[in-house]
Amino acid sequence: MKEIEEILRTYQDDKYGDFILKLTPGITRENIIGVRSPIAKKVAKEIKNTKLANDFLNELPHKYYDENILHSSLLCSINDYDIGIKEVEKFLPYVDNWAVCDTMHPKGLAKNKEDLMKHIKLWLKSNHTYTIRFAVDCLMTFYLDDKSYNPSQLEMAGSIKSNEYYVNMMIAWYFATALAKQYDTTIKYIERKVLSPWVQNKTIQKAKESFRINDEQKKYLETLKIK
Repeated sequence: MKEIEEILRTYQDDKYGDFILKLTPGITRENIIGVRSPIAKKVAKEIKNTKLANDFLNELPHKYYDENILHSSLLCSINDYDIGIKEVEKFLPYVDNWAVCDTMHPKGLAKNKEDLMKHIKLWLKSNHTYTIRFAVDCLMTFYLDDKSYNPSQLEMAGSIKSNEYYVNMMIAWYFATALAKQYDTTIKYIERKVLSPWVQNKTIQKAKESFRINDEQKKYLETLKIK
């Protein structure tokens, strides 16, 4: 939308655009305006629940990376589960980089974790890199607390076999976080060494960087690396 583009261009930062280009493979410089994420969140807050925002959410695909970040930021403000899941489903096929994917956490999704899990199971079967990444992110964000956690969720994440870097990195991030929050059951999974060597070793690396995992646990994890 021209009006949205004009708003974003008032915050254009070319140096930041160059920086984003280096971090997001597959995105061309011509498709980056250069709007910092806090500014995109500010714009989202200013226009949410307006006709302009609603029209923008319905106009897909967007041309610019920054528009996708704004779209993700608008989704984050949705408190209603049914609306949130509908908008996520609509937007997911157009998510084409990790940065947009990882900023997409609609508040309302936490309100119906039983139904959300049905969607996660379908997303995990997708052929789309960032749909799978988002599904694992949801497992990490919404299900690792005691009331929502079930060890079977480890199997869901661990059963993913992918050659995509951004999928495997998210799986490793998930298991490292699971070790921090649900160590007793997660360590048993890591001991089985059923993850790919790269994911197993990256999980251990990230876990060792965590302040939530003690030195004794880190020392033991080091012995579980796959050579």
